[in-house]
Amino acid sequence: MDVVLEIADTFIGDYAYAWALPAQSTSYDFLDTTSNSTQHASTWQFKTANPYFSFAPSKYAYMSAWNRDNIYRQAISLFLITWIFGFILYFAFATLSYLFVFDKKTMQHPKYLKNQIWLEIKQANRSMPTMSALTVPFWLLDVRGLTKLYNTPADGPGLWYEILQYPLFILFTDACIYLIHRGLHHPLIYKHLHKPHHKWIMPTPYASHAFHPVDGWAQSLPYHIFPLLFPLNKFASVGLFVFVNFWTIMIHDGEYVANSPVINGAACHTMHHLYFNYNYGQYTTFWDRLGKSYRQPDEDLFQKEQKMSEEQWKKQVQEMEKLVKEVEGEDDRTYDPNVAKKNN
Repeated sequence: MDVVLEIADTFIGDYAYAWALPAQSTSYDFLDTTSNSTQHASTWQFKTANPYFSFAPSKYAYMSAWNRDNIYRQAISLFLITWIFGFILYFAFATLSYLFVFDKKTMQHPKYLKNQIWLEIKQANRSMPTMSALTVPFWLLDVRGLTKLYNTPADGPGLWYEILQYPLFILFTDACIYLIHRGLHHPLIYKHLHKPHHKWIMPTPYASHAFHPVDGWAQSLPYHIFPLLFPLNKFASVGLFVFVNFWTIMIHDGEYVANSPVINGAACHTMHHLYFNYNYGQYTTFWDRLGKSYRQPDEDLFQKEQKMSEEQWKKQVQEMEKLVKEVEGEDDRTYDPNVAKKNN
């Protein structure tokens, strides 16, 4: 994240902080872009975080009372980067998935909610600021050099690790998310934290980030704990951040491609949203099998004609309504009345 922060500072942050918090000894003629003044009040010295390329800082990098190493400045900048960049990733990938992958017939399912897409986007946008704020301490550990992130393969354990870090990251985070996710289904926790995400019985890609903020943050913890315990190339960490967001959208897109006993794809995750107490894993089915919470998706889900048939829907609704009473008690969702009429 230090590379991302450096780029953000170069093109936006330096100018913003020089304007908002100017160094006391700096004259205000820096606001005049025609001024030739190069008076610098800061003793901060530039040292790039990027071993491959960098952008020389402008004079504005030296004109704020808070230089780039100031922890309060870093915290504010990282919060805004996480919030804005996270929203762009979410909305861009979810929209592409909705347009080109998501089966629109899902919206005719009896358990599809009234105004569901709008509600999903609304929930995600309400949660993102808090999730971003809770994530900032981990980013600060990163940019201040207190994790095991490294710059280049030469700085890591060896070239062999440049490949091994990816499956190791998947294995570690998959195991941890399984435990956290299953814990979120404990009756004392579920109704307070995890229920908002289970509002979506038949999710769309926009449901991928529609969490209670503490729920979403809790399930992201393994991604931030990993580089505290294990070495990780910092460029790989940025790529994995994008991948994690992309995968989260994919398992909510309703396109049941992976009929695999190993991969926890969209079909497995649909089983989780429909039937609550199964398939807690994120990437694989291994931990669900070990924890005896694995439920194999119905074969009909992989048949284009059968997966959206009324017979399949009635079967799903019958079992879902029984389980929702066990898990939640009263079902307080508001389903789309137009869909209900079409299915009656």
